[in-house]
Amino acid sequence: MNTQRTRPASAVKRGIERLRGRLDSDDGFNRKLIAPLVAGAVLNPINSTVVAVALVPIGVAFGEPPSATAWLVSALYLATAVGQPLVGRLIDEYGPRRLFLPATALVGVAGVIGAAAPNLAVLIVARVVLGFGTCAGYPAAMRLIRAEAERTGKDSPASVLTILAISTQTIAVIGPLLGGLLIDLGGWRTTLAINIPLSAVACVLGWRRFPKDEPSQGACNTGARKLDLDIIGVVFFAGALVALLLFLMNPHRGSWYLLVITGVGAAGFTARELHHQDPFIDLRVLGGNIPLLVTYCRALLAFAVTYSFVYGFPQWLEDARGLTARDAGLVTLPMFATAIAVSAATGRREALRGKLIAGALGQIGASLLLLTLHPASPVWMLTVVVLITGIPLGLNGIALQNAVYRQANPENLGACAGLLRTFSYLGAITSAAAQGCFYGHRANTSGMHHLALFLVIVSAAFLLITVLDRSLTRKDIA
Repeated sequence: MNTQRTRPASAVKRGIERLRGRLDSDDGFNRKLIAPLVAGAVLNPINSTVVAVALVPIGVAFGEPPSATAWLVSALYLATAVGQPLVGRLIDEYGPRRLFLPATALVGVAGVIGAAAPNLAVLIVARVVLGFGTCAGYPAAMRLIRAEAERTGKDSPASVLTILAISTQTIAVIGPLLGGLLIDLGGWRTTLAINIPLSAVACVLGWRRFPKDEPSQGACNTGARKLDLDIIGVVFFAGALVALLLFLMNPHRGSWYLLVITGVGAAGFTARELHHQDPFIDLRVLGGNIPLLVTYCRALLAFAVTYSFVYGFPQWLEDARGLTARDAGLVTLPMFATAIAVSAATGRREALRGKLIAGALGQIGASLLLLTLHPASPVWMLTVVVLITGIPLGLNGIALQNAVYRQANPENLGACAGLLRTFSYLGAITSAAAQGCFYGHRANTSGMHHLALFLVIVSAAFLLITVLDRSLTRKDIA
């Protein structure tokens, strides 16, 4: 690879170019897969960041407070939290292509529903459909990367995993700005309609470039065995999550029964999964892989902080600071640009424990800085906050992804990758509940400061379990 540059390039551009050059030098990996892998994996993050600056305009349009529009965040991640491990398991059984194509088509359907939504309730339904539609992209990508490693007889290049992580962060870079521009052009409905062309592109790329799936491993000579989808387990899991979310969104003495429902659902789910032949989530396998379980818990904590910045900070900028949706998107732009630069610079270094400790410290620092902000704070202070926030965003995402890739059983990688996203979305749900609780009817400065204190506690817990986790220093992991 020619390393001489005749013109200057930004740190982000140089990092991506280095990754592309390294990927070119890794013989065997089918590079035609990169485009559809990225197209599917970015569907969820783009909807996360685009809607972040649309929550306030949607609330104004329907006369709803932040505590109500927070359901637009929770609904998508609740659907995805349930759908990711189920779709990941189906991908392990039947192959990525069979699940990827119909799921990405569903994203386009959600775009149509959301663009035409007459009220907040229908818009929430559209976000639920969108959540289920985006379930296949990430586990399909992880499964295909592992399949390429098996086909070539060598471990998939770290550059591929890094490109996958950077692509989602790149979408996050343009998401808030794109959301603001779309709102300026056609109102908040365009932030839903954008899913129609995105879905079409992902479907076409997947159709043309994904290899045809082999018959499922459970097939026999007389035909494929019938897979029990464990609907009862899914119902227990979803019921416990919904009840817990309802309580977290509006905690008070009168809603104690929701915690009872959560406990009953969790107990029923555990009993079902431990005794069912084809469990929705194989708790027996997870119970024997403690490092993977710790990684999942770490993901929940990390993304509870991440999504509080992605959603909560823009709401404060628009409501308390008085910025437009477009300007709020511009203010948050350096956060994601920094994340890309950090990921590109550290992507091939597999010192997972060091990355995660640095990421936890960065989250603590950024959360403490939120306590210093007020409506009259100068722009440079806002910039410092988003720049520091971008550092853990770039470190944590790729480190958690690589940890699951190393810790999971290769035969169950699709399901394990889906579970990583499930725990990430549980973190997002926790974040949405915290915002609904602390912001109430307005995203004011007092609510933002209370949210910041909550984030300091969560980040400290993330740091503690990372420091104590010695499994990350094993040679087969880091």
